[in-house]
Amino acid sequence: MLDMLAPIAAAADLTIPPEHRLPIAIVGAGSIVDVAHLPAYRAAGLEITGLYDLDAAKAAEVAARHGVPKVYASLDDLLADDRARVVDIAVAPEAQPAIARAAIAAGRHLLCQKPFAPDVATGEELVALAAAGGVKVAVNQQLRFDEGIAAARAMVRAGWIGAPTAMTFTVNIFTDWSGWDWLVGTERLEIVYHSIHYLDAIRSILGDPELVFCTGSRTAGQLPKGETRTMSTLVFPGDVRALVHVTHENRTGDHEAAFRIDGTEGAIKGTLGLLYDYPHGRPDTLEVNGRGRTDGWLPYPVTTRWLPDAVAGPMGSLLRAIAEGGEPETAAADNLGTLRLLHALYRSMDTGESQRLGSA
Repeated sequence: MLDMLAPIAAAADLTIPPEHRLPIAIVGAGSIVDVAHLPAYRAAGLEITGLYDLDAAKAAEVAARHGVPKVYASLDDLLADDRARVVDIAVAPEAQPAIARAAIAAGRHLLCQKPFAPDVATGEELVALAAAGGVKVAVNQQLRFDEGIAAARAMVRAGWIGAPTAMTFTVNIFTDWSGWDWLVGTERLEIVYHSIHYLDAIRSILGDPELVFCTGSRTAGQLPKGETRTMSTLVFPGDVRALVHVTHENRTGDHEAAFRIDGTEGAIKGTLGLLYDYPHGRPDTLEVNGRGRTDGWLPYPVTTRWLPDAVAGPMGSLLRAIAEGGEPETAAADNLGTLRLLHALYRSMDTGESQRLGSA
């Protein structure tokens, strides 16, 4: 049995070889950098040259706690540091494109926070600039690298459940949005800042859908202005379908965060432990039932967590692409597909009608 699981575990391995490692500078010192990026990079053996944030005091405090040697005085100061070969941008989305343009012009490889750009046209512009400048750009879609998701994807690709026929994410939780002041007032919330993870993970397994439908809503008394409950249906060629059903206003405590992939010869199911009592969470789970491969449901031993561990995945993929050529798994050019999907879902939410991908 261990021999059978070995290639699956290898596909989910987040180890970054020493010969791939390059010094990284980080733009942003918010909570995601504090609790995820810096711990993940330290565990992966990566060197952080320094941090820059508009709030210099906050940057200094985060740097001191994590042993980061330098706080840059400005973005120009950061980009003038020739040792900083890679720039990790972790700021609010509206601030990201200008920083990305400056970093690309300075010849730096980039890891951008998701959403990669506010609209597809801006995303296409940044992809073109990076290509012209000869730099690699990846997007921090780290759920693809969560061990449970990565192992499930490897099982699908290895044919363990035959041809995939459906994929679902069911997330019924309570999210305290008060920790993100800028999110509370945004008109667009759940799809673009949360379900983007699930939608990108689905794309990594099933590819791009042809047709989508989405409905979103609020609940009485909620703090955020934007939608906190969504149902997204994705239609793929043939009979393949996907569903993402998410609510952030579960007030009864019976939280659920689960996914399932069905196939012609079996199924895979798992849980996203991080979302149970976020940000503390609990271990993920994963099971597979494949005709002719398993005797009923076979548990897969998940040993890492979505946060902070999976955050090393997009960076490791970017560093491998720099070292070996090719493109990162979450390359910006590929992530344009996730952006197009998000905007199609919002068009559907606004119009009440299904949308074909690529339609205006």
